[in-house]
Amino acid sequence: MDLDLGREHVVVVGGSFGSLRWFDQELPAGSVVLVEEPDVIDRRGLTRFAEELPLIGRLVAAEYQTGFDADDLLAREPGLAGARLVLPGLEYAVGATARLADRLGLPGAGVRAADVFSDKHRMRLLADEIGLANPAYELVDDPDRAVAFARAHGGRCVLKPTRRSGSLGVQLVTDPAELPGRWAASATPPEPAEATARGLPTGVLVEELLVGSEHSVELLVADGEVLFANVTDKRVAGGRYPVETGHTVPSALPAAEHDALRSAAVRLAEAAGFRSGMLHSEWILVDGVPTLVECAARMPGDMITALISIAYERDVIEAYLRVLRGERPALPHRATGAAAIEFLIAPPGRVTAVDGRRAALRVPGVLDVQVDTKVGQTVPELLSSAHRSGHLMAWGATPDEAAVAARRAAGEIRITVG
Repeated sequence: MDLDLGREHVVVVGGSFGSLRWFDQELPAGSVVLVEEPDVIDRRGLTRFAEELPLIGRLVAAEYQTGFDADDLLAREPGLAGARLVLPGLEYAVGATARLADRLGLPGAGVRAADVFSDKHRMRLLADEIGLANPAYELVDDPDRAVAFARAHGGRCVLKPTRRSGSLGVQLVTDPAELPGRWAASATPPEPAEATARGLPTGVLVEELLVGSEHSVELLVADGEVLFANVTDKRVAGGRYPVETGHTVPSALPAAEHDALRSAAVRLAEAAGFRSGMLHSEWILVDGVPTLVECAARMPGDMITALISIAYERDVIEAYLRVLRGERPALPHRATGAAAIEFLIAPPGRVTAVDGRRAALRVPGVLDVQVDTKVGQTVPELLSSAHRSGHLMAWGATPDEAAVAARRAAGEIRITVG
């Protein structure tokens, strides 16, 4: 792809290893300035990582996850004023990216939309204002309030931090008596590797526990105009922690439910004043009604962009970058096939054997097998998406065919723990 960017004309705020590797396939060598928290650079070894990744021309240390000051950054790094596009590399960079893009006069989500979608409580309030279906919810500051809420809603609830991603700190509770003991896991969840040691302030939401199929909607938006919309089917782990275990693109839903999800996502984007970029919203269909789970003003994770690119035969990351450069790329309205990903979930314990990769690769339709867990490592309890052990990606003529191939291949992988 030729975006004619030259050197140091893309600013990526926040260093997700996965997203940076994807961008490395799209952007010229030396074209990216990576802005990252000083303590995160040291803790994650980002200096060496940046040296080994061709697209990164320079690494800039700056505090952005709390108290970001765009003018201060530009005063210290005046070369950033020549950037052609600015994008967030992870959830905790969405607000700073929107502010920097605004300051430079570049396309972006817009500060209001970025702030709304970075705080799950503000997102709920907005959905209420425009009449979108929300679960019952309450912002609570102690476990007693959460217990009272759960008892008023059938003894079940969801407890979640307002400002975390990757399902971190999200818990399904079926016994209100457990809430005091489980409060800290949502109120003060362990900080992810991408987070600054200064700490990321968060509130706690308690919500009605909904039952229904789970989906996401991915929108590509340019100056408020929706250029592309996809609906994804999701699979989620059972039990206490609702970590996503698989995705299929496009959705196998009937047209009416597909259109209802797309319409709800577009209404949410418009109400927030979302301007340009990708918007990834998550929903539960309750009796056919799209009910909002959460929304992120950034590219989706879990390789959903790769699934979209395969199913629609169009490089969606390239299209996203063109939108952030001020263009309006043409995108297909319908998928020509389907793609699915299944994540490997290993039981907790010390890994003694990993088998089956070759058998998984022989499953018809399989495109990629990635096993991240190795012999000798210790697998933690599945508390967030960071605790999964790898993935299988597959293609199919239909969504069901792709999903079956991915699950069948995942079934060939055996991770033994002792």
